[in-house]
Amino acid sequence: MGFEEGGGVGSGFRCLTRRKQVDSDRVRAEEGHHQLAKALSVPHLVAIGVGATIGAGVYVLVGTVAREHAGPALSISFLIAGIAAALSAFCYAELASRCPSAGSAYHYSYICVGEGVAWLIGWALILEYTIGGSAVARGISPNLALFFGGPDSLPSFLARVSIPGLDIVVDPCAAILVFVVTGLLCLGIKESTFVQAIVTTANVCVLLFVIFAGGYIGFQTGWVGYTVAGGYFPYGVNGMLAGSATVFFAYIGFDSVASTAEEVKNPQRDLPLGIATSLSVCCLLYMMVSVVVVGLVPYFAMDPDTPISSAFARNDVQWAVYIITSGAVLALCSALMGSLLPQPRILMAMARDGLLPSFFSDVNMRTQVPVKSTILTGIFAATLAFFMDVSQLAGMVSVGTLLAFTIVAISILILRYVPPVEIPLPSSFRESIDSVSIRYSVQNNGEKADSLGNTGSSQDQYDGPSQEINKESVNYPLIGKEINPEHFSEQTRRQKAAWSIASVCLGVLILTTSASYTFLPDSLLRYLACSVGGLLLLGGLFVLVWIDQDDARHNFGRTGGFICPFVPFLPVCCILINAYLLVNLGAGTWFRVSMWLLIGVLVYLFYGRTHSSLTDVVYVPAAHAEEIYRTAPAYVA
Repeated sequence: MGFEEGGGVGSGFRCLTRRKQVDSDRVRAEEGHHQLAKALSVPHLVAIGVGATIGAGVYVLVGTVAREHAGPALSISFLIAGIAAALSAFCYAELASRCPSAGSAYHYSYICVGEGVAWLIGWALILEYTIGGSAVARGISPNLALFFGGPDSLPSFLARVSIPGLDIVVDPCAAILVFVVTGLLCLGIKESTFVQAIVTTANVCVLLFVIFAGGYIGFQTGWVGYTVAGGYFPYGVNGMLAGSATVFFAYIGFDSVASTAEEVKNPQRDLPLGIATSLSVCCLLYMMVSVVVVGLVPYFAMDPDTPISSAFARNDVQWAVYIITSGAVLALCSALMGSLLPQPRILMAMARDGLLPSFFSDVNMRTQVPVKSTILTGIFAATLAFFMDVSQLAGMVSVGTLLAFTIVAISILILRYVPPVEIPLPSSFRESIDSVSIRYSVQNNGEKADSLGNTGSSQDQYDGPSQEINKESVNYPLIGKEINPEHFSEQTRRQKAAWSIASVCLGVLILTTSASYTFLPDSLLRYLACSVGGLLLLGGLFVLVWIDQDDARHNFGRTGGFICPFVPFLPVCCILINAYLLVNLGAGTWFRVSMWLLIGVLVYLFYGRTHSSLTDVVYVPAAHAEEIYRTAPAYVA
C-alpha cells in the first residue's frame, strides 16, 4: 500500500470506490465547517426515536394485519418484526458510536464502501424523508377534522379543496403543519427535541390508556377475540410471518437517532442506549396494544381504518374515541418531526463532502443547526403535501430505508474484515507527506542493506525482481517493503474476506430474487437459481467464520463504544431479511424509485463527481497519518 493521487482514483469508474476518512472534530475544523450543537443526551434520543417510529402505523396496521394475515397472533408478528429491526439497530449502534457524524447510513457507506454507493444511499434517503414527511402531513388533517364534527368539518382555510379539471386535491392544513414544524426545527436541536419529547410523551400516555382501559374491558367481556373458531393462528405460521413483514415498516424510524450523532454529547455511550431503548419501548408498546385490541374484537370484525377506536366503540366506550383520535394526531405530528429532522443533516453531510453545493452545509452560528437546508426541506415537503396525494408513493419510503439498512450491515462486515488501510489527506500536506516518505524510505533501505550484508554478496542477492522493488521504493517510499510470509498471509486473508463478502451479497441477491419472483420459465430452473444463491451465501459465510477478523478494526474511528455481537451471522441475517423485503416491494415501486435514482446519477456525473472533496487528495497508509499531521505546517501552526 502506498500513496496515490485522488485524481487518479477519480478517473473513470474508480471515483465510485474512493472512500473518505472517518470524520473527526479536527478534520471538520480544517475544512472550515461549523460544528453542530452538542446538546443531546439519552432522553432526547429516546424521544426522537420513539416519536419517529410510533406514527399512524399503530393506529392503522393493527386492524389491517390482523384481518388479512396474523389474526390473534398479531403480537407475535410485532415481536418477530422487532427482532428483525433489532438486527439493523445493532449494526447502526456500532457505526454510530464509531463514526459520530451527521449523515447516518450515507456517512457510513462513504467511509466503508465508496463514494458511488454513498451517493445513491444519500439520494434515496432524501426521497424517503421528503415523501415520508409529506405523507404524514396529509394524514393529519382527516384526523384533526374529527374534533370539528366530522371528516369535512375543518375551517375553510384548512379544509381540502378540489381544483376543477386538474384532479388535484390541495391540503392547506398539511402545508401549514409542515411549515410550523420547519420553523420549530430551525430554533435549535434542543428546543425542537424538547417539544417532540412532550408530544411523544402525550402519545405514549394515550397508548397506555388503550392498554390499561382495554385490558380492563377485556377482563370484563372475557376476551372474545381469543375465543374464535380459527384458533390463535387462523392463517397459519405463514400468515403470521407475512404479518411480520408488513409491520416491519412500523419500526423504521430509529435511524433518525443515528442522523443526530454529531449533536450527541457522549456518542459512544448515548447513541447505542438511545437506539436500543427507543426500539425496545416501541416493540413493547406495539405488542401490548395488539394483545389488547385483538382480544376486544374478533380479528375478522376489526375495522381496518380505525381498529382501536372502533374496538372501544363496539364495547360502548364512545368517549374513548376522542382520546384515541388525539393520540393518532399526536403520533402523526411526532412522526412529521421525525421525518423532517434527518434530511437537512444528510444534505449538510453531502455538501460537506462536495457532492452538493456548499449552500446546504451552512450552519447557523446562533442556533447551530443547518437552517438553510431545513428551510429548503420544509418548502419542498410542504409543496408536495399541499398539491399531491402521496399515499401511492408510500412504498418509495420503504426502499430508501431498506437500502440504508442493507448497506449498514455490509459496512459492518467491511469494518470487521477489510477496514480501509489508507486515508485521504489534502494535497496541502504534500510537503509533510514527502518528508515522511523519504524518512521511511531511508529506514527501509538501511534495514535492507543490513540484511543483505549479513547474508552474503549484494550482487548475488539483487536479482531482477528485487531491483524492481527497490526502484518502486524510491518512487513510492510509503509502500510497505515487508516481503515476508506474515505480510503475504495478511494480504491473502483480506482478499479472501473481500471475495467472501461479495459472495454473500451476490448469493443473497440471487436467492431472494429467484425465491420471490415467478418469471423463471419452470420450477426446476427456479430451484436451481435458489440453490446457486444459497451456496454462494453459505460459502461466503463459512469463509468469514473460518478466517480471522482484521486487527485494524480496533482502531477504526472512535473506540470504546458499542460492539455489534455475533459477527458475521448477525449482519448477514440483516442483509438477507432486508433484501427479501426490498425484492417484494413490487415492480411499480421500483420503477418510480429507479426514475429518482436515475436523476441522482445524472446529478452525480455532472456535479458531484467533479466537485467531490476527494478529487484532489493523497492517499497514505493510516499508520503514518498521525505523523504526517504532526509535521504538517498547518497543523504545527
